Amino acid sequence: MGNLLKMNNLINELQVFYNEDPSDPFNIYGLAIEYLKSDWVKSRKYFEELLLNHEDYIATYYHAAALYLQINELELAEKTYLKGIEIAKRLGKAHALNELKRAYQSYLEEEFE
Repeated sequence: MGNLLKMNNLINELQVFYNEDPSDPFNIYGLAIEYLKSDWVKSRKYFEELLLNHEDYIATYYHAAALYLQINELELAEKTYLKGIEIAKRLGKAHALNELKRAYQSYLEEEFE
């Protein structure tokens, strides 16, 4: 019960920040990540808002693709990994690029087993 209450409080706080500045990708990302724990539909909504309006917010791609895999949206997962890899290369984000490449390779290995 305590963890649920903490999570709801955090979501409420993040929602306040989002309402104050809905264009800040950090606020959107925070909500997407927190909703991953309890409501994948809302999480997806926020990830897709980031993918659409803040394509350079590189942290989105790993988690959004993982969510798509979890809900069996394999084509979307693959497209998201590939887009994230492309953007990480363009932005020179080596750590994110390596993480996305590893996750995508893992996806490919599982897909063809």
